[in-house]
Amino acid sequence: MPVGLLQCNCSVLGDEQTREAIVVDPGDEVERIMAVLRQHGLTVKAIVITHGHIDHISGAQKLKVLTGAPVYMNPSDQELVDALDKYAAWLGVPTPEAVEVDTPIRGGDTLKLNAREIHVLHTPGHTQGSVCLYIPAEHKLLAGDTLFQGSVGRTDLPGGNTRQLLSSIKTKLLVLPEDTLVTPGHGDNTTIGEEIEQNPFLQNL
Repeated sequence: MPVGLLQCNCSVLGDEQTREAIVVDPGDEVERIMAVLRQHGLTVKAIVITHGHIDHISGAQKLKVLTGAPVYMNPSDQELVDALDKYAAWLGVPTPEAVEVDTPIRGGDTLKLNAREIHVLHTPGHTQGSVCLYIPAEHKLLAGDTLFQGSVGRTDLPGGNTRQLLSSIKTKLLVLPEDTLVTPGHGDNTTIGEEIEQNPFLQNL
């Protein structure tokens, strides 16, 4: 669901048997997120942040307090979290409550939701701590702000690096099955195959 001023895509992954859930990128509008959880009878077992920008993390601490679930994030983005007041001033919004990260995640880590494995892919470039989440059993990818429909993540913010971003996409994402459904951090879903064929930023890769 798109949430907040910048319409960050927040995803809720729920298991139908255990009724456990993982919430990814609760950027804002925590009441809406909680309503979805209640609607489906889900208990949050983890809150995962794909990267430390304000629009992806603003609601994380509030959701943590409401659910008691631990927050997972790559530690390379802690500096961004520590500077949330600066980004809030830049956007002209109130400074969100600082999130307390409980568990560091890194490339190669695996999260579990009942029998499903969720692979953590470290994809630096948009930020140094950016991660994507790949669910191989379902051919689904939560891409954060690394890859978009027809575009890629911006690299003009602190921690950004264009060459690094394109390398991450080439070596970590474009090697996934072409029918992999991609949910980006903003905007509409796409697939790996569509981006290989049509994304103008990827044609030289």
